[in-house]
Amino acid sequence: MNPIYIVDDESSICSTIADILKDEGYQTVVFMDAESLWQRLDTMEPSLVLLDIWLPSMDGMQILKRLHERSPELPVIMMSGHAGIEAAVAAIKAGAYDFLEKPLHLEVLLDKVASALKHRPSKSGAALPSDTELEIVSADLSVQAGMVEVVDSPVPQRTLRGNVLLNGVGLLSGRNTGVILSPLGINEGIIFQTLDGHTIRGHITSLEDFSQTAASKTFFANSTTLDNGRQRVRTVEHLMAVLSMYGITNVLIKVEAEIPNIDGSAKDFCDLIEEAGIDEQPAFTKVAVIRRKIGVGQENPRSKHLYAEPFEGFEISMRVVYPPPIGEQILAFNPESGSFVKEIAPARSFNTFENIEMAQKLGKIGGGYLHSHIILYDGKVINTELRYPDEFVRHKILDLIGDLYLLGLPIRGRIVANMTSHGYNQALVERLYQAVQSSTTSRTG
Repeated sequence: MNPIYIVDDESSICSTIADILKDEGYQTVVFMDAESLWQRLDTMEPSLVLLDIWLPSMDGMQILKRLHERSPELPVIMMSGHAGIEAAVAAIKAGAYDFLEKPLHLEVLLDKVASALKHRPSKSGAALPSDTELEIVSADLSVQAGMVEVVDSPVPQRTLRGNVLLNGVGLLSGRNTGVILSPLGINEGIIFQTLDGHTIRGHITSLEDFSQTAASKTFFANSTTLDNGRQRVRTVEHLMAVLSMYGITNVLIKVEAEIPNIDGSAKDFCDLIEEAGIDEQPAFTKVAVIRRKIGVGQENPRSKHLYAEPFEGFEISMRVVYPPPIGEQILAFNPESGSFVKEIAPARSFNTFENIEMAQKLGKIGGGYLHSHIILYDGKVINTELRYPDEFVRHKILDLIGDLYLLGLPIRGRIVANMTSHGYNQALVERLYQAVQSSTTSRTG
């Protein structure tokens, strides 16, 4: 179920409601004003909105009207400590599902929430999680020293031998775009540069909302987006996966705002690296060695979870379970015994026709989605022939490899994933980064 949105400019009210609903097993996202609500609505549809009548810049009744016009079936419960019965009646007439008076009473709140969710019509296609949405991840980032250790490696740093260009279409924007890859010197890292000259590190600390601190964190599930507070670059994951598997440690990536997406896979980026050639540099890499198991999510077959554990080398084990035609797919990939270029890079993104159509109607994605996805409808693939019988799990591995490289270091360890998308991938990388920082502090302290 998608999260419940709580919109109230009083932080104490928001935290109280969020804690009550969390204890009952609901996921929540809190907003203090209308502007932040509209931004989130562009990326994910809530299952229910709890909306205060009095808000800065735009009152709750105006927001209710816009919500009802945008999503007539979305239940909205209005809240107020100052309005009388007239306001409650007006809210119901304007499309609200119900009305709550402050101070809120626990039993009344839970009864109204349960009733609103129960009577909301179910959506077709909901059984396949949409990669156009958000993931709420339990993200306790406290870690103990020694879980991950950074050690010297005999592997040299690498950059490109020359400049290369790739043109394509933005997955989310649907606009024509391009990317230029250029060599960089030792210890420069992965650097994105927008057309106006802003630079963004290809690192977990550049992730949107990286500084957000909460017991539960919101991560984008449809793609990986990096920003520096002024500019952002979207859909970096497939390119990051290729850089990781080719061992490219230093490269400048010039791009407008979104990495081009050719067919939903990473094979064109592999061709790009082959075209540029690779130069080994006079400096060595470091590697993040997993010393103790570290992860996110609850470990059981029915829940999304992801963890890293000690292993000599690098390996990913991924499991997905979706309705037909996908079913259960399990695959382990080890680049020492398998070929990333042949077995993983060509695997394409996938989603249901219903999810894509709805996201386009809401303006969340551009036309690039239709031409760069395996599209599923009524239990079958409707727009292409599969490149592998298990292409779906292979693509999940591709995404995970790209997100892991945001750590800024290659990993020595085994990654085990169950039903995860970018949100959980990013949460694990945040934990790994915190573990690296903790170990570094303990050595220098």
